[in-house]
Amino acid sequence: MFASMTFDELRAAISGPVLERDDAGFEEEVSGFNLAVQQRPEVVVGVASTDDVVAAVRFAREHHLPVRVQATGHGVHHAITDGLLVSTRRLDSVSIDESSRIATIQAGTRWAAVISAADPHGLAPVTGSSTNVGVVGYLLGGGLGPLGRSHGFSSDYVRGYTVVTPTAEVVHASADDNADLFWALRGGKTGLGVVTEAQVELIPLPELYAGSLAFEGAAIEPAIRAWETFTRTAPDDVTTSVALFHFPPIDLIPEVFRGKDILMVRFARPGDAATGEQIAAPLRDAAPTLMDNLGSMARADVGLIHNDPAEPGPGWSRGAMLKGIDEEFLTVLLGQVGPGVRTPIMITEIRHLGARTAVQPDAGDSVGGRGAEFVVSMIGAPDPSLFADVLPSATDRLLEAIGPWLSPEINANFGDDASGQTWPGEVGRRLAAIRRAGDPDGIFVS
Repeated sequence: MFASMTFDELRAAISGPVLERDDAGFEEEVSGFNLAVQQRPEVVVGVASTDDVVAAVRFAREHHLPVRVQATGHGVHHAITDGLLVSTRRLDSVSIDESSRIATIQAGTRWAAVISAADPHGLAPVTGSSTNVGVVGYLLGGGLGPLGRSHGFSSDYVRGYTVVTPTAEVVHASADDNADLFWALRGGKTGLGVVTEAQVELIPLPELYAGSLAFEGAAIEPAIRAWETFTRTAPDDVTTSVALFHFPPIDLIPEVFRGKDILMVRFARPGDAATGEQIAAPLRDAAPTLMDNLGSMARADVGLIHNDPAEPGPGWSRGAMLKGIDEEFLTVLLGQVGPGVRTPIMITEIRHLGARTAVQPDAGDSVGGRGAEFVVSMIGAPDPSLFADVLPSATDRLLEAIGPWLSPEINANFGDDASGQTWPGEVGRRLAAIRRAGDPDGIFVS
């Protein structure tokens, strides 16, 4: 622990707040979306400018403090107990250049703000499923959203980053400038510096046919089997996913779902409603629906496709990727988390990949998982007493059961790198070399 005078010197160099553990406002500054993880760095710096980031990184280098970065805290799974945390939440502006279709997005911005800024220009970002997620942290892992098959990973649309490097230099990284760093930042996730700004290409999206279908009880199995059949020949511009829910009988859950086992089938296709409705017919007709809100959707309402929670709470999740699925896979899956099964896994989601997600951009990138056909996510009941043992054991059993279908690949936004498969082989070696060259003192935690 450093003397308070040392941090007073840091405060003098920073326009934003510099807070130690006992300072008023510390808990609020370090709090992320996952309230089950209590962050306790030695100091948090609430940066309000790129100059603040430079000063914070320079200070950390001089005092050999490990550095981590947080905007919204959606990706938090492990508590920080030492070092300096750079909080970027104050860097939250967006500007749109309509002629080039480029959005310049600061590091603490959420997708909802980008959507709102782009919409009056007839444009949209290739966003994540939750519009409450921070843009930069999501992009650094690649980013798989509801337009994945039609438009690819969200990081494919990054045209440049402004970065404070681990040596406290401000650089621009793009396909033409600092190309190795740009390659690493499109998928390499952490340990590469502090991104203060991203330049992201927007897309025209004049029409969108999208939404979800809900099935309950006996309708779940025929509906999910119809979805599996649908994915075998799905058009490349159609992105779908399914999520098996075990909703608890509590007042926070809408009455229509409360205490029920539900299957949500999500669908998104850029284009007209008539064609979208025709393509989606096998999903809609598979079984009686509990709810049907599939139809023409305003581009600004893209977050309603998945309708992810917007308020912080305790959370536990785990992810993996799949090389493919079939009827036997569904039999195994339903035996583990299907209707009527008692499990602490509250949501099991499977997203269909392929099409544009399998196509690497011209400048290349370090995104993990382009060879997978599906990604599976498991979200636990929001009870922290289950997080240490019960949920890890339950997801271990599920992953063992679906082992024959698991892909060796992992994406950084859906799992950790404990197996070494997020960046295997040459990609991993190149990333490690770029991290070593850019951070010779190893202060950035990756």
